[in-house]
Amino acid sequence: MINNNSEILFLYDAQMCNPNGDMDNENKPRMDYDTFINLVSDVRLKRYIRDYFEDIKGEEIFISNKAKDAKERNKQIQDLNKGHLKLIDVRLFGAVTAEEDRGGHFTGPVQFNWGYSLHPVEIVDSSTITSSFSGGQGIGKDYRLYYSLIAFSGSVNANAAKETNLTEEDLKLFDEAMLNSIPLARTRTKIGQYPRLYLRLELKGKDKFLKDLRSMVEVSSQNPNIVQNLRLIRNPEDYELDIKPLIKYLEQNIELISCIHYWKDEQISIPDFDKIFIQENWKKPLSLK
Repeated sequence: MINNNSEILFLYDAQMCNPNGDMDNENKPRMDYDTFINLVSDVRLKRYIRDYFEDIKGEEIFISNKAKDAKERNKQIQDLNKGHLKLIDVRLFGAVTAEEDRGGHFTGPVQFNWGYSLHPVEIVDSSTITSSFSGGQGIGKDYRLYYSLIAFSGSVNANAAKETNLTEEDLKLFDEAMLNSIPLARTRTKIGQYPRLYLRLELKGKDKFLKDLRSMVEVSSQNPNIVQNLRLIRNPEDYELDIKPLIKYLEQNIELISCIHYWKDEQISIPDFDKIFIQENWKKPLSLK
């Protein structure tokens, strides 16, 4: 059982792909069209993680592609002689099981809000259509972004973890999935995505919390043209991340933090990254599998 809350900052990028299509808008990338900020739902991120658990790690999950709805999945779980809390995605994210016992609802201790790009993005200017049949069947528009650096904020609620029996081993597997799941989602519209930064700040106790850390990270560039128009970013070499406000915030809240589980991709430039680790015993490095 876990005893400490955690705060999560996760950055990944998407290059020449569609991070999260909007089915209500021709499957275009989700956008705030007033600011040209790319949006990605928490459901999309959890889907990556669930697929990793099921397809790569061989774990049974509740929200599975093996069933068309909750009723069918409940029957499958019963046939496996498993309870819902034996499924790792329920222990992490909770579930609405559509069963009458306990109201059929588990509150998940791990939650994310919607992700957004840390800079305005640009949709590829193309009227390309795709079809696998000469007769025209399957024709559709193909919408992609040139580049998007997407930031997610999340949390681990130790109080809610008591309801689902979330363990430290579960969190280790969760950290692993955060780093490995997205690059393995190699569908036609998703290939081209890679994790760039992951921080899970473990706090001291169940009654501590921090602010959304994304507002303390800013994209900057040495290229004057990109500085004038961040929509021109096309790859990680075009920018660097200014995290001075994040460092200052952590220094101000040093007494709340137990340790930092972290991973950073070498291709992304964060000049002050090592300064995050104000105390040596905070360092808990993670690695790609």
